[in-house]
Amino acid sequence: MIPARRVTLFSNWFAYYMRFRMRSYFNRLVVQPFEPKEGHSILLLCNHFSWWDGLWGNYLAYWHLNRRLYIMMQEDHLQKRMLLNLFGGFSINRTSREMIKSLHYAANLLNDKQNLVVVFPQGSLISNHTTEILVERGIELLIKNIKGPCQIVYSCALIDYFESLKPSVFFHLFDCGTANQVSFTELSAKINTFHQQALKDQLNVKH
Repeated sequence: MIPARRVTLFSNWFAYYMRFRMRSYFNRLVVQPFEPKEGHSILLLCNHFSWWDGLWGNYLAYWHLNRRLYIMMQEDHLQKRMLLNLFGGFSINRTSREMIKSLHYAANLLNDKQNLVVVFPQGSLISNHTTEILVERGIELLIKNIKGPCQIVYSCALIDYFESLKPSVFFHLFDCGTANQVSFTELSAKINTFHQQALKDQLNVKH
């Protein structure tokens, strides 16, 4: 696996730069009200439907959840964009035994309360119109190996255009519980229940 080589100076610059770029690509980025738990690291599980997903994770970590970002990326994708390694990107190869090493690495990062790790539980790109989030079993191994207090947060990003030529992104965030208190079965059920509710709530967002 490729471990992260996060450099704070580069990471801070990247957060400001990407916020500027996002303002030119999107009409609005709307984060529904959410308070992270004090003294907890955050495992941020995100629905995965676009090229932007990892960058949105960075946006949430830096501007709303106040944690240091790390992000689990497919190894071949990271190899093509090694600059992201300096911003907290580390690799996973789901077809290799090294996958276990990546999951343990992620769990160890989450033992630090200042860290946030972005993981895409679906494992591949799937339309954000889906009504079911299939959480891969690797998430179970990940949460079982987290030793420190860690809040598990699900982020459901949904896009609408309404009257604008540019899309608006709406982030629906949900507290799934802590790593030592929620089982994999419960976690999967909570994510799906909330995801379906977010799809309904999206019908009534202000624009």
